Amino acid sequence: MKNLWNDQNAAALGDDLLAQRVYTSQLLGQDPKLVLHGGGNTSVKIREKTFFGEEEDILYVKGSGWDLETIAKEGFAPIRMDVLMKLAALEMLSDADMVAQMRAGMTNPAAPTGSVEAILHAALPFAFVDHTHANAILALTNNDHGEARVKEVYGDRVIVVPYIMPGFVLARKVYELIQSQDFSKIEGMVLMSHGIFSFANTAKESYDRMISLVAEAEAFISSKCAGYEFPKAEPADLNLVKLAQLRSEVSKTAKQAMIARFDGSSEAAGFAQLDKVADIAGRGPVTPDHVIRTKRVPLIFSNDDLDGAVDGYTGTYTNYFQRFSTPDIQMLDTAPRWAVWLENGTISFGRNVKDADIVGDIVKTTRETVQLGEQLGGWIPLTESPLFDIEYWELEQAKLKKAPARKPLEGKVALITGAAAGIGRACLQALHDAGAAVVGVDLNPEIEELQDDDRLGIVCNLTDDDATRGAVEATVKRFGGLDILVSNAGIFTAGAYVEKLDPANWDKSIAVNLTSHVRLLHHCVPYLRHGIDPTAIYIGSRNVNAPGAGAASYSCAKAGLTQLVRVAALELAAENIRVNVVHPDAVFDTKLWTPEVLARSAERYNMTVEEYKTRNLMKTEIKSADVGNMIATMAGTTFGKTTGAQIPVDGGNDRVI
Repeated sequence: MKNLWNDQNAAALGDDLLAQRVYTSQLLGQDPKLVLHGGGNTSVKIREKTFFGEEEDILYVKGSGWDLETIAKEGFAPIRMDVLMKLAALEMLSDADMVAQMRAGMTNPAAPTGSVEAILHAALPFAFVDHTHANAILALTNNDHGEARVKEVYGDRVIVVPYIMPGFVLARKVYELIQSQDFSKIEGMVLMSHGIFSFANTAKESYDRMISLVAEAEAFISSKCAGYEFPKAEPADLNLVKLAQLRSEVSKTAKQAMIARFDGSSEAAGFAQLDKVADIAGRGPVTPDHVIRTKRVPLIFSNDDLDGAVDGYTGTYTNYFQRFSTPDIQMLDTAPRWAVWLENGTISFGRNVKDADIVGDIVKTTRETVQLGEQLGGWIPLTESPLFDIEYWELEQAKLKKAPARKPLEGKVALITGAAAGIGRACLQALHDAGAAVVGVDLNPEIEELQDDDRLGIVCNLTDDDATRGAVEATVKRFGGLDILVSNAGIFTAGAYVEKLDPANWDKSIAVNLTSHVRLLHHCVPYLRHGIDPTAIYIGSRNVNAPGAGAASYSCAKAGLTQLVRVAALELAAENIRVNVVHPDAVFDTKLWTPEVLARSAERYNMTVEEYKTRNLMKTEIKSADVGNMIATMAGTTFGKTTGAQIPVDGGNDRVI
């Protein structure tokens, strides 16, 4: 543990207690060994005036759905203390009534719903209360000797609470326990198999206590695990087609396209090569809070037993649901949310890259914590029944239901060539806007600017077969598969009549505008075969159907490309891979068409620039974004039953029509 408190930063907050609460909450949220993605909660008790000038005590508690690392003042729910303390004194309270009464007791109805542990925060007699799911605490508690270990580390300085379902039942238990406590000697509270609380009357002391208590647990673990090092290795049997196949089966089971993030780091591969990894990984999550993200256990598979592995997981999950469900509960999808790929590493799944990465962060914590717990005498998480209660708890499910509406291509993976500028960049942007994770490939180094979580840029000469294969494999390794190929890369070679055509000009056009596309498709098909509603879309040209004199090298290559599309459509239809081509014309908002070039071209036709740009039947300008929008539409369900088609994006051309 590192104490991140900064006196200068804290002093700038003055006496603003809520600002101090935000500050230390963010400090806790910055350390993934304490909390992850919405985990943990914090609060502060403030006496303030009502609208009518009367004073009352308010608990500002973290709002549901907010993340401690990025929380702001508006992320805290202001709830009247008298309401919370009346709730704490009740013998029984349903979840629905608890939430309703907490919201009724809020001083700001527009604020988020308060944490399900708000009553517990209110019951603790301190101004500041911090709660985390610290890895070290979970490693300490999740074994047969957990409570004894806690006592050995802290003595009587912490209250020890056996595992109890979060919410009112836990709050009520704590409320009863603390009535007889001498808090002059108490620094915190450990919830078995759940986490730890610290508290004090200043933000600094409560934060310091949290860091100190967790550091003590870390030191104890280090002493008991002296000499133990997390195993490290390299993936031993990495077959990316298997990864794509797994993603496909998980997506079908989840009934939605899923991103699969493979972690082949030395730590992940070392974990996947442990002799008993299937045993320790399959016992359960490190804290019940994780189960709504990860499900109770991962899928565990090898290359040799992938066939049927997801179906087997589904059967096991269905049995788990049937054993603990009641008639009023509807089963969630049965797809795994993470997997141990034996000998290779771990994989996290999500409806988009962000969700998959959240699971990935939890998996990293899980790998480390279960190994430490095993070294402490045996990793023993909660049993199935209490975990089921959390997974299907309406208050936890509410967190997931707040996810934004699904975009049409969310969970899909797209590879776009010639993506640094012009039509290619517009296609990439349109697909990304529609929710796809995108990989842009281009010879231009500017493509490397694409380095976001769900966007990747790769510099690649597509006439180099090895480089092309590498770009495709990088796409699959990054996002788990390939669903959409937009084959756009091309050049417009200098015009010349056939009699004067430079052979090198012809060869270059054929190499870039045709041969490279054949090679790219060759490397993509094994992954598209396992894609989700897979499609390959090619950028052709109006010249295919209405060629011009002096453009033989370009027009013939594009005509050959169109024929490739037709043949590929015939060959791949049986595997439900759609192959279509778009024929744009007169797209002038690209780097190729500078104002000077446009002016010269318009002059040749005795036109103004505006007339030249709209010289089609509809008298409309065709822009790169128009082509991009068409590609995004063709990649979706609208064109779900169309293959082998040639789609013009040209405003209407009398020679073509």
